[in-house]
Amino acid sequence: MSGPQCCANPPTLNPTAGGGHVENLGGLNAYVNGSPHSKLAVLLVSDVYDALNLRKLADKIAAAGFYVAVPDFLHGDPYVPNAGRTLQDWIKDHGTDKAFEEAKPVIQAIKSKGITAIGAAGFCWGAKVAVQLAKREFIQAAVLLHPSFVTVDDIKAVEVPTAVLGAEFDQISPPDLLKQFEEVLTAKSEVDGYVKIFPKVSHGWTVRYNVEDKSAVKCAEEAHQNMLEWFAKYVN
Repeated sequence: MSGPQCCANPPTLNPTAGGGHVENLGGLNAYVNGSPHSKLAVLLVSDVYDALNLRKLADKIAAAGFYVAVPDFLHGDPYVPNAGRTLQDWIKDHGTDKAFEEAKPVIQAIKSKGITAIGAAGFCWGAKVAVQLAKREFIQAAVLLHPSFVTVDDIKAVEVPTAVLGAEFDQISPPDLLKQFEEVLTAKSEVDGYVKIFPKVSHGWTVRYNVEDKSAVKCAEEAHQNMLEWFAKYVN
């Protein structure tokens, strides 16, 4: 499911942002940062806008000791509101199933660097990719942040510890759906799960927020910290 809320508050993209660098990873351009000697990695899958708006967060995760990769699954073609192409038309050209297939060689490329454990976090559109990757053959833990397109069946199929960080005001993954996710994860005794609904925030709040709004920054940083804690616990 997608809609106007999925595209609210588009970010300002700065292609030179970040303290890392861009390299080819499994056939995709990817922003990477973190120690090349780390055995632990985190893969970030962006929303519909671009991997660029995740660079600051990638740097924060790298500072915690992870090797971090932010592949450009959008192939340099992020969604641009009011540019003559509807979100629905854009999604036809940028299917999450295609991104899931493209993620497999990316993960292999990461593992070839000596990485022994990988976590994946997906934001909005990217959460669908992350939940598809939540199998033992690919990663060790997943975090889904204000997910789009994720279904109860997707959650039933996860095989690794999975956290869902959602918003109180989210037409795409409303609290009622998030509670269904929680029920499924709670029933899966073989897999640890966690669902948190952040009050007074809307879809996209973890990456598309006003940096001048102290309350918005605080909520986003709380979600970032929850994500880091999840990976610290299960990606080891």
